[in-house]
Amino acid sequence: MDQPEQNVVTNTQLPKSEVEMAPDAAALDAPGAIIFDAKKVSCYYGSFRAVTDVSLSIYEHEITAFIGPSGCGKTTVLRTLNRMNDLVPGAHVDGDVHYRGASLYAKDVSPIAVRRRIGMVFQKPNPFPKSIYDNIAYGPRINGTHNKGKLNEIVERSLRQAALWDEVKDRLNKSGLGLSGGQAQRLCIARTLAVEPDVVLMDEPCSALDPIATSAIEDLMQDIKSKYTIVIVTHNMQQATRVSDRTAFFSVLRNEKSDTRTGVLVEYGRTEQIFQDPHDDRTKAYVTGRMG
Repeated sequence: MDQPEQNVVTNTQLPKSEVEMAPDAAALDAPGAIIFDAKKVSCYYGSFRAVTDVSLSIYEHEITAFIGPSGCGKTTVLRTLNRMNDLVPGAHVDGDVHYRGASLYAKDVSPIAVRRRIGMVFQKPNPFPKSIYDNIAYGPRINGTHNKGKLNEIVERSLRQAALWDEVKDRLNKSGLGLSGGQAQRLCIARTLAVEPDVVLMDEPCSALDPIATSAIEDLMQDIKSKYTIVIVTHNMQQATRVSDRTAFFSVLRNEKSDTRTGVLVEYGRTEQIFQDPHDDRTKAYVTGRMG
């Protein structure tokens, strides 16, 4: 479940503006700036190495999908992008992740400020036990916005961005717990957007939803990617092909001597290339259904 205090902004050395810190786009082999640049990232839970040596760059205003079999480290890597793994006792990260040119793991960077700029939507919809209105207004209030008119604007804007306004505008004072699964997930997305993050991370946001609700979430992602950068973990390869611009395929490396498994990044590229012309045999086996 969300930790409400994660929306609080504190002192940080994160970049103060996108213009100051974004790399020179003309120098990149991509249409937009690099948002995240991960270099040889390994993730540990205690002494267990869950993911080893992941390096990849994620680009602005694109949807990047992480795919792969269970246990391959997709969610673990996703959680390195906003330091959610810091909340797990014994977890630590080797290597580094740069966000708009600044190290997310520098000692003087506040994880709380990181999570304010890099929001997250979880696998299971988790509305707060509050009204629909208060679910959306919670983050802005924590960040110092108390003017009723401004909060009204934020609530309406966020619900419209999440394609939920027309369905709930007449019952904003009703509990968010009374919404359907698809509506509840869109409420959680609206709650994330209310604090105006730069990036939205989504951990299998449609896994508990029916096809109609899934389609609504996918349409929503396409609608908002012009304003936000999105990274999604999904087990649904068809979903990855429908919504993502780039896809990272992760697999599991087995160590027979120690009887352990660690996640590895096998291949990363444009989604059409990953699915139509994969360079690695492991990727080809997975996307064609010969490995699961």
